Amino acid sequence: MPKQWILPENGFSPDQSQRLAETLGISATIADLLGHRGLSTAQEMDVFLCPGLRHLMRPEAVDGVALAAPLLAKALTDGQTVAVWGDYDVDGITATALLVEFLRERGYAPLWRLPERAVEGYGLNSAGIEALARDGARVLVTVDCGIGGLTEVARAKELGLTVLVTDHHLPGPELPPADVVVNPKLGQGPGYDLAGVGVAFFLAAAVNRLLPGQPMDIRRLLDLVALGTLADVVPLTGQNRILAKNGMLLLTDPKRPGLYALKEACGHNPKACLSASQVTFGLAPRINAAGRMGCPDTALSLLLAPDLETARPLAASLDAENTRRRTEEDTILAEALRQATAQSGRFGLTLYAPHWHPGVIGIVASRVAESCYRPTLILTDDASRGVLKGSGRSIPECDLHGLLASIQEVLLGFGGHRQAAGLSLAPENLPVLIERFDAAAATALGHEAPRPSLRLDATLPFRDVNAVLLRELALLEPFGCGNPEPVFASPPVTVLSRRPFGDKHLVLALRDIVSGVTLRGKAWRMAEEIGPEVAGNQAKVAYSPKITYFSGVPEIELRVRDLCCNLP
Repeated sequence: MPKQWILPENGFSPDQSQRLAETLGISATIADLLGHRGLSTAQEMDVFLCPGLRHLMRPEAVDGVALAAPLLAKALTDGQTVAVWGDYDVDGITATALLVEFLRERGYAPLWRLPERAVEGYGLNSAGIEALARDGARVLVTVDCGIGGLTEVARAKELGLTVLVTDHHLPGPELPPADVVVNPKLGQGPGYDLAGVGVAFFLAAAVNRLLPGQPMDIRRLLDLVALGTLADVVPLTGQNRILAKNGMLLLTDPKRPGLYALKEACGHNPKACLSASQVTFGLAPRINAAGRMGCPDTALSLLLAPDLETARPLAASLDAENTRRRTEEDTILAEALRQATAQSGRFGLTLYAPHWHPGVIGIVASRVAESCYRPTLILTDDASRGVLKGSGRSIPECDLHGLLASIQEVLLGFGGHRQAAGLSLAPENLPVLIERFDAAAATALGHEAPRPSLRLDATLPFRDVNAVLLRELALLEPFGCGNPEPVFASPPVTVLSRRPFGDKHLVLALRDIVSGVTLRGKAWRMAEEIGPEVAGNQAKVAYSPKITYFSGVPEIELRVRDLCCNLP
């Protein structure tokens, strides 16, 4: 389906752009880009371009931290054993590693538990809580989970545990009966969009000041915060931008043996500077693979490894698990797309097969939603509980959490965000879910099939794509949710050549007709969309420029986002 290109309608006048550019020492092009990202003053732009740690909010700005920190500090100084319960994804694993390392650094010996997805499912479970209590836990701290664990938290309280729930998922109508609930979404503060690891970081920072003895340099934990924040696809603005930007500096020359070994396993120079996409699509999937395909404790052990001798075999194991995950994903995706084709008239897709691996269905849901441009639910059997479990992903025009909330009487449970969610379902309700989810999506979309759109930042001729501009664009990193990589529209270009490579990828030689400048572009997974007939013809491309060192010397290369041959 052809994409609709959308250029910004409003922006600064040329004089405004020039004044801001001169004040900040940047080009007018960058000032315009920042304006399109909602920044209107030189001060806001300065903080965005230089997001130093001095701009972090106080930990107590996160709802619940002011109550939770002294409670946890007192329990620790009283000698009570603390257990940390995390989720099995990157956000939950990094949050667990952060609190465990922090407590160890301060002289305590915490317990921890990461549930196995295939056996225990998501979130808290009473059996695991009972096991921690038997092992001596007196305080239970959840990270990246727990906001929906009403029954499980009640069981922990029955066992006499002090319970601190720290989470960042949207709360339901009733909060769990914990001693304190720490969740930025209970208010509208500056940390509203924090990932679970970000919430854990601010709790640790607050507790750090209250414990006796020499405080830990809490900045050392920002590598974990950056990894979890980038992987959880939260908006990279405000507090998240500060945390991720500074944490990525620690990923460049990692002092943590586990991340050093993980970069090696990904094929990176361990001391190389990584982009956000290299973290999101390289490091993070290997951490995730542990929870998706096997035991998340392997990933936690890697992040807490004391030396490279310990870390390297763990990183190799995760790399192998990730390879197995990709194979499984490709098989399931092909089957899911066949089902989606059969449902092409629906506004919301609900796809199911009993044998699909529960650890992969979230990734497949994302791929199907992107390919079909429909909110998508992928379900499979949870044999241990006799129910169906699923993952959903949506498109920008549709609030997935809102859709599920509108049909929650059909579900056993659900939770998540606007664009991603998990759910469980009684098997007999599957036919009802298929119809109700489609109807809810149709209502949300106005009963009109959504057309994929591509938001552009500006029209930029090739003569203006130079090293100076690319150095300035680098100031806007890390790119991701809420701060997308800039995308520009070209003027008319001639497609001089089209060469396929790898699996469905293309290399294009593109000449700007007016300026005569020729640049190379790579179109990833677009070999079927951009056919051989484009060679020799005129077109416009949507692109993101970057510097590549593939040939051993720096060269300007374009990442082609779309190509349009129907020139006005």
